[in-house]
Amino acid sequence: MQWLDASQAWLAANPHWLGVAIFVVACIECLAIAGIIVPGTVVLFALAALAGGGNLGLAETLLLGYVGGLLGDGLSYAIGRGLQENIRRLPGLRTHPQWLAGAEGYFQRYGVASLLVGRFIGPLRPMLPMVAGMLEMPVVRFALVSLVAAAGWSVAYLLPGWMAGAAVRLPLPEGFWPQAAVVAAGIALLVGLSFHSAWHRHPRTTLLVAGCSFILLLAVLLGWPYLAQLDQGLSRLIQEHRTAALDHLVVVVTRMGDFRTQLFLGGLLVAALALMRQWRPALFAFTTLLGTALANTLLKLLFSRARPEVLLDPLTSFSMPSGHSSGAFAFFLVLALLAGRGQPPRMRLTWTFIACIPALAIAASRIYLGAHWPTDVIAGILLAVSGVAASFAVSQRFYPLAPMPLRAWYLVLPVCVVWLGFSALHALPHALMRYEY
Repeated sequence: MQWLDASQAWLAANPHWLGVAIFVVACIECLAIAGIIVPGTVVLFALAALAGGGNLGLAETLLLGYVGGLLGDGLSYAIGRGLQENIRRLPGLRTHPQWLAGAEGYFQRYGVASLLVGRFIGPLRPMLPMVAGMLEMPVVRFALVSLVAAAGWSVAYLLPGWMAGAAVRLPLPEGFWPQAAVVAAGIALLVGLSFHSAWHRHPRTTLLVAGCSFILLLAVLLGWPYLAQLDQGLSRLIQEHRTAALDHLVVVVTRMGDFRTQLFLGGLLVAALALMRQWRPALFAFTTLLGTALANTLLKLLFSRARPEVLLDPLTSFSMPSGHSSGAFAFFLVLALLAGRGQPPRMRLTWTFIACIPALAIAASRIYLGAHWPTDVIAGILLAVSGVAASFAVSQRFYPLAPMPLRAWYLVLPVCVVWLGFSALHALPHALMRYEY
């Protein structure tokens, strides 16, 4: 497309307009009707690659895409809310009524989950917010879902292009891309198997997830020396783009995964569940979190891998697997499984998706701060997934978990949120000294 090539050339010569372009294209990509017509995905990748070439930092790129996507969602919702059934007479929908019919049927079938999953389905993404407004979905509920969905969308659609641009600018070690492809294929296999099995209500979903993640964990634990180029290249790429402003935010996030924070957080969760007489969920949470912590400690001792030489104040413990990653994923996945009891597959997947967002933020913070190698973090995540899935399979066999009453969540969630916030902010000054680069 000549216009795209010309636009890229102009932006490369005028990089100060690149941020505006990312914001506008992200907005259009999420705007009703326009998002179907304009090839926004291709344009966003190209713009992100230009940004990664040294014209715009990663944080700024993701933030601009996030805010632009939110604006597109808000405008689409407002159009649907204001026009109601008159939407069907809008230009484009008169000649292509199937666009609206498909999105309307998807929304009526899956509700809130459609806004999360449909965000990553091209033809549905720009139409679902408008349908939500047309069908009078409450504004607060739509806003909360959009805030979460837009964050995942911004990372998924902009991060690959930005990294590709940065990789061209910064020569990576030979063998980086083949190793990255192997790791990406393994993760895609696990995610695809988990989604497919859960969506189709496979009777052995948890066992399949536990087995697949355990096999991948063994592959990472035994094969990490053969992934050295991936570790070194990705770590170098991230360290090259650290900023003092982003350091403060990332340190707050990483403190939520510290051992002391996770220890008290797990204890508070179990205590809150026991106080509400939710004995089986309390037992499930206790055994899962304790088992994950013990397994992580044992594996650290067995592999004794040194940490990256980034920190001014090196940590004394070993690096693999990442305790922050395994602890965070174990905790949030336990919450997701408890929340999904008695729910249809789409809602269980929705809770899992939401739970993975803070867990991934904590895990990614370890790579950003140079406290762990990327494969350490991957191993920690796989350890948590396999442990949680195996523990859940055992609990369902010997003491099945019933849906928790809403009143129990009124105690569990506030207690956990308050402790996470307090722990992160209380230890911030010392943490900034440790993770300064």
